[in-house]
Amino acid sequence: MKSAVETLNPTRVRLTVEVPFEELKDSLDAAYKKINQQVTVKGFRKGKIPARVIDQRFGRGAVLEEAVNDALPKFYTEAINEAELNPLGQPEVDITELKDGETLNFTAEVDIRPTIEIPDYSGIEVTVDAVEVSDEDVEKSVEQLRERFASTSPVERAAEDGDVVTIDLQAKVDGEVLEDGVAEGVSYTIGSGELLEGIDDAVKGLEAGGEATFTSELKGGSAEGKEAEVTVKVTQVAARELPALDDDFAQLASEFDTLDELKADSRKRLENMKQYDQATQAQERVLDELLKLAEVPIPEKLLADEIQTRKHNLEHHQLGQMGIDLAKYLEIQGKTEEEFTAETEEQAVKGIKTQFILDELVNKEKLNVNQEELTEHLMRRAASSGMSPDQFAQAVVEGGQVPMLVGEVARGKALAVVVEAAKVTDTNGEVVDLEDDEDEVAEAVVAAAEGESADVAAAAAEEKTEA
Repeated sequence: MKSAVETLNPTRVRLTVEVPFEELKDSLDAAYKKINQQVTVKGFRKGKIPARVIDQRFGRGAVLEEAVNDALPKFYTEAINEAELNPLGQPEVDITELKDGETLNFTAEVDIRPTIEIPDYSGIEVTVDAVEVSDEDVEKSVEQLRERFASTSPVERAAEDGDVVTIDLQAKVDGEVLEDGVAEGVSYTIGSGELLEGIDDAVKGLEAGGEATFTSELKGGSAEGKEAEVTVKVTQVAARELPALDDDFAQLASEFDTLDELKADSRKRLENMKQYDQATQAQERVLDELLKLAEVPIPEKLLADEIQTRKHNLEHHQLGQMGIDLAKYLEIQGKTEEEFTAETEEQAVKGIKTQFILDELVNKEKLNVNQEELTEHLMRRAASSGMSPDQFAQAVVEGGQVPMLVGEVARGKALAVVVEAAKVTDTNGEVVDLEDDEDEVAEAVVAAAEGESADVAAAAAEEKTEA
């Protein structure tokens, strides 16, 4: 077999392959055997039909077609390996010549992983937020904990902001009560924004037994999106009572004996969270600077496939689980479909560039992934997916995704090398000493490659608030 490579552009090549006919012998034998098992010829036992009879009855062309289809993947792989190429996706194959008994010639166009020159990243400098926890931050954290231990007690007065009211609801559209528009005994905290728009104004000032009517756009159910006339009746008003901020509260809400100890622990927890956020911010900004330094050509078909995959995953998985569609998501985000497409393409480009350059760095630095590192990463990915480690591991193995996880960890280690070489300072001008946690860096790499954003979560939260 002879092969030659023509570079069409930095990310695509055309292979020209010439195969001597004798190298098709094994595939021809397999073709005759396969056809033998599929056809019946009078006078011959099944599987024992001579090749010449098959040629006469079914045509030599059918045998050649079967043989070529069987042999092409092997010859294509040999040509790829001989040229030391890293193909991306499936090739476009064209048989240019097939002469029975003489030769098989074909071409194969395929996208390839581009050759990337790793830039000098030793001069990268980034600035991150300083780790600062104020007294106000601590007070807010303790207050949130206090809210969780609030109690309620019925009161005989008009409802006010922050009260918990028990209400009955009835929704009408065009004067008709909806079948799914009646609810009784609903508990609602005034001001929480968890029910219909306009309900806060309707119930404030009402005592138990009072009722009011208001109009609101329904956010779900059979009449979603329609204006409804909603009647709300208050059956009980309860005031929320917060526990006193003292040592007794500390003992109730935590393992600490005093309020001062509880506050000190809250401060430490907030510092740890901010340090984690600071490390993540450093990794993301160092990665952004690295991508600016590197020239990374992007294969057009790979980019198109990646954009389509991201859109599909968003529409059919993330948004589907949240109960909203793409149109609603774009409405919440205040974006047009064109803006969304442009952003998706930008994220896809960044994800592809990230993988290409970090994979190249993995090879250059000869970075390996051991079993312990892979297991730790798998545990974290399982936790973020909401699955048990065993379930996640089984899904990964059955889906053939182990190499993907290994790649994530390896790219995380590569980015850790770059982060370690970078100069990271905070907004106070202090040098930041980042702990070397390659698995956390791997998570940052995964997020960058997937183009994850808080926008989706925010859209879900807003939709939930409106529902």
